[in-house]
Amino acid sequence: MTVFDQLSLDGLRFNLALRTSEKNNAIPLDFFMPPSPNSGSFCLPNHSSTVRRPFPLSHGTTTLGFIFQGGVIAAADTRASAGGLVACPAVHKITPIHSHLVVTSSGSGADCMLWERILIREIRLYQLRHRRRLSIRGTAKLLSFMLITDSTSRNSGPKLIYVCSDGARLQGDIFSVGSGSPYAYGVLDGGLKWSLSKDEAISLAREAVFRATHRDAYSGNNVDLFHITAQGWSQRKREDLKEEYYRDMERRNKGLFYALKN
Repeated sequence: MTVFDQLSLDGLRFNLALRTSEKNNAIPLDFFMPPSPNSGSFCLPNHSSTVRRPFPLSHGTTTLGFIFQGGVIAAADTRASAGGLVACPAVHKITPIHSHLVVTSSGSGADCMLWERILIREIRLYQLRHRRRLSIRGTAKLLSFMLITDSTSRNSGPKLIYVCSDGARLQGDIFSVGSGSPYAYGVLDGGLKWSLSKDEAISLAREAVFRATHRDAYSGNNVDLFHITAQGWSQRKREDLKEEYYRDMERRNKGLFYALKN
């Protein structure tokens, strides 16, 4: 991100002087007004102090993915939050990259969207040059190299790879990322197994997301779900998580009532 910050600053054509810190790789700390003959008539109070946010903009989400015999399931909620504010209830946190690959995003929405667009562009260029798709491992390695600013393998079955913002890559059979992930893991660990059918896998992913969104304030609204196989990805219709939660509670209450009645 340092490169983009420097490029944006180079594009400015105003007479501004930047104070930087040598310990922080020349990160701008604050702006100083240039000397001017009319500086007495144009003076901002305490202009050399850094402007701070009135409150920290923490963020959270619930995204998950797991491998089963029928392919890969990826699911996520649709709430974008900024601290205690619900910024948008209907964002898309799962992005198809090509016909057999989707990515889920967690963290700063603007950064994720930027890197997703760059990744899509690079994969398309690779396919045009080599007349074949870049493998999942190759895609993860490419994204990792782009993030850390520092040969691909052919696919052999489904892959699930987590790429952190510091460039670290982890491959596994189950991942959940975001502030709602502890709740999602609680559901996934109890129900995930290789022999799940497609309907069972979809039901498990939906339950993991809507349970997490019920407990996590930063997740909520809807659930997006993708199923990825060797034939490509397919997307389920977006569902309202609140209605799903109350439908589940109603089913449980009816079951308890019948049990007590019998």
